[in-house]
Amino acid sequence: MEEFKIFTGGDYETNSFLLQAPRGGILFDAPEGADAHFANEPVGLLVLTHGHWDHTQDAAAIKRRHGCPVMCHEDTVPMITDANFFRRVGFPVGVEPLEPDKLVCEGAGQDLLGWRFDVLEVPGHCPGSLCFHLPQTGLLVGGDVLFRGGIGRWDLPGGDGELLLDGIRKKILPLPDATMVLPGHGPLTTIGEEREGNPFLRL
Repeated sequence: MEEFKIFTGGDYETNSFLLQAPRGGILFDAPEGADAHFANEPVGLLVLTHGHWDHTQDAAAIKRRHGCPVMCHEDTVPMITDANFFRRVGFPVGVEPLEPDKLVCEGAGQDLLGWRFDVLEVPGHCPGSLCFHLPQTGLLVGGDVLFRGGIGRWDLPGGDGELLLDGIRKKILPLPDATMVLPGHGPLTTIGEEREGNPFLRL
């Protein structure tokens, strides 16, 4: 069985990842099209790495279809419960609002459907931005923190480039070189590749 399945959707080609945990499927992020793509998959939990609209557009539909709880950071809540949140900060986009069922914050060994993730809070791209490290499989669901050859943008409301870089250096780069990064956009990469070649991370 595959360790994970990938779907890329929406105007910003946003990635979502379905991981099969011991007690069901964990879907990370919900770009446009994810609801239809994963309609026949067993989704037991929807996790939002952060609240930007391109990652949450299908979240309400997925929750409705699968009856699964939705998990996010508390700083994500205003972005997903208010349909006009992004319009008020200058972006002509909206999402169907939904209430999260579970809040999650930084901490090691957190049980998500039978797998223990180390949850890392790395703001700077977005308040409440989370990464999920699964040590036993060497995977990092990275959201919009670290990309192949890049990092998350910090020019949106709540962004802070220095905070983002500091979090990457202190929390992400210490992970093993072989750790596979499942990013919010673009192709997969590894911690080792980015430590060696990412131009944003050069001292």
